[in-house]
Amino acid sequence: MEMAGMCLRIRWCTYPTRKIWKSMWMHDQLNLAEVKYPLEHFTTFNQFFVRELKPGARPIACPERDDVAVCGADSRLIAFRSIDESLRFWIKGRKFSVQGLLGKDICSSAFIDGTLVIFRLAPQDYHRFHSPVSGTVEQFVNVPGCLYTVNPIAVNSKYCNVFTENKRVVSIISTAEFGKVAFVAIGATMVGSITFLKKEGDRVKKGDEFGYFSFGGSTVICVFEKDVIEIDEDLLANSARSLETLVSVGMKLGVSKKQADIGLPNLDNCVLQD
Repeated sequence: MEMAGMCLRIRWCTYPTRKIWKSMWMHDQLNLAEVKYPLEHFTTFNQFFVRELKPGARPIACPERDDVAVCGADSRLIAFRSIDESLRFWIKGRKFSVQGLLGKDICSSAFIDGTLVIFRLAPQDYHRFHSPVSGTVEQFVNVPGCLYTVNPIAVNSKYCNVFTENKRVVSIISTAEFGKVAFVAIGATMVGSITFLKKEGDRVKKGDEFGYFSFGGSTVICVFEKDVIEIDEDLLANSARSLETLVSVGMKLGVSKKQADIGLPNLDNCVLQD
C-alpha cells in the first residue's frame, strides 16, 4: 500500500508519461473536456485524481429548493427506505448497524431504521464529493479502520463488514427540511486520505463541494432520519432488484416528506440549472 502511494506521487510531467496515463483513462471513457485544468497542469497522478471540474459541469437539480436532495457523488447508487430493507436486499455480510457505521461518538438514535443511500465510486470517477442537502455542518468524527475494497462482492462477504470496519469520516449536517443527515465518507482500497473542505459550523448549500478522496475506490453513505425523505422511485426500484444506478453530482435524489405532505407541485419537470 505504501509503495502504491509512492507511485501515485511520482511526477508525470513528461509528455510520454502523460500520454500513457491519458490512454489508460480514455479507455475508461473519462471526459477530459469537463476537467477544470488541462492535463499539463497536473504534476502527479494523485493531483489529477482529485481534479476539479469546470463550473457548470454538474448542474444541480432545483437549485432554489432546499426540500429537494441531490446526489452527492459521481457514482453507482443504491438506496433503501430503511436500514431493514438494505439488509434484506444488499448488505448481507456480517451484522451491519447504524451504530456501527457512525461510531460511538455520534448519537445514532435519530437514524435508527432511517433511509440509507450508498454512493460507490470507482477509480475512474470524479472523486470530489458534494453536499446532498442544504444546512449547517454540526459535527465531524474520524473513525479509524481498515481499507477493504467496497465492491459489491466485499459488501456481501461474510468475513467482514466494509462499511463498519473501514476507515471513515462521519459528518452530521443539520437541516430544516430533512432534520439531521449523516454523511459518511468511507476509505477503501488505496484510499487512506479523506479530505473535507468545510469545518464545523459552516453553512453548506446542496451541491456545494464538500471534500474529496485521494486515489482508489471509495464510498459515501448518507443516512437520513426515518420517514423524512421520499427517494425517487426509479432509484428504489433498481435497488430492490440489487441493481446500482449510475448517477452524477447534482442529480435529483428525493424530496422532503415534510414538503410533500403539504401538497407541493410534482417535481417530474424539475429543471437542472447550471
